[in-house]
Amino acid sequence: MTYSISDVAKKLNLTIHTIRYYDREGLIPFVERTANGTRVFKDSDIDLLNIIQCLKASGMTIKDIKTFIEWCSDGDSTLQQRYDLFLKQRSAVETQMKELKKTLDVIEHKCNYYQVAVEAGTEDIHQHKKIGNTVFE
Repeated sequence: MTYSISDVAKKLNLTIHTIRYYDREGLIPFVERTANGTRVFKDSDIDLLNIIQCLKASGMTIKDIKTFIEWCSDGDSTLQQRYDLFLKQRSAVETQMKELKKTLDVIEHKCNYYQVAVEAGTEDIHQHKKIGNTVFE
């Protein structure tokens, strides 16, 4: 099955501009074109765009994604490099998740703090330490 760029944009929740940008950057080198230059996407192109979206969401740069795509084109000789790249990215995502967990813990604490204060009608329900004009829990 083949898809137009607008079909792909809708399917992946991307803008047409983003897909064209990825194409210009060499991230989707296998996209075929009609005689008049219109891009024609296959399921394999959509699979690749899903991977690109995943890598972007994980914080990988366009440059590194392009390197990955080039390695894919080089075949089996780059399997170790691709594997190492994904190990590195997994580690980066795990670090991001730990930081986000810390952030979520603080937000959860403040939600609980304010829920109790709202129910009591005052923050005075919590005991505070005050140093100057700054209040600490």
